[in-house]
Amino acid sequence: MKRRELTELIEEGEDIHCEFKRKFSTPEKIAREMIAFANTKGGYILFGIDDDREVIGVESEKSETELILDAAKNYCEPPLEVSIEYIDMYGREVVVAVIAESNNKPHRLQDYLGEFDINKAVVTIRVNDKCIQASKEMIRIMRAGTNNLLLKNYSIGASEKSLFDYLSRNESITVKDLSRLVNISERRASRTLVKLVRADLLIIHVKDNGEEYFTGK
Repeated sequence: MKRRELTELIEEGEDIHCEFKRKFSTPEKIAREMIAFANTKGGYILFGIDDDREVIGVESEKSETELILDAAKNYCEPPLEVSIEYIDMYGREVVVAVIAESNNKPHRLQDYLGEFDINKAVVTIRVNDKCIQASKEMIRIMRAGTNNLLLKNYSIGASEKSLFDYLSRNESITVKDLSRLVNISERRASRTLVKLVRADLLIIHVKDNGEEYFTGK
């Protein structure tokens, strides 16, 4: 990354691809941020930049780098590969952690469990300028995508027909909406919506507060 590119990132502010950190906080917090980028579209964490876009710089680029790499390797499961860049800004050193979008989603905070437990795993995603906890629906969609489990011959039943009729009159639908609409449990409604996303018939969206809704394609 060139200095001009870093300047543009700072000027644009924090967003889905960029997070500012005045300094390294704790491995768990940084791991959550890196996991969110890897589980979404990738991005940058700029160490040495304050929330108001002021360039503070880091005290030691070596120690900062060691902490970042330790968080990526030992606090993320599966471990993340992070590339580090150093850029001088006004005589102050900024450390840029570059996290690519992963092909092995979902990553989770290290829990030392042998197998992935959807009820215990801490999986984060990036929504606009925030790192938030992913829902079970989002986790299932990520896992299906990683394993190439696209539903090509999904049969449309009465519940699905009611859903699409609802979407012809409304912009979006939620798990609770579908549960009430066809009188099924929220768990079943959730699985139905996830299958329709996997079948490439619906799109899942996430609000800043973590609430999710689904729309037609």
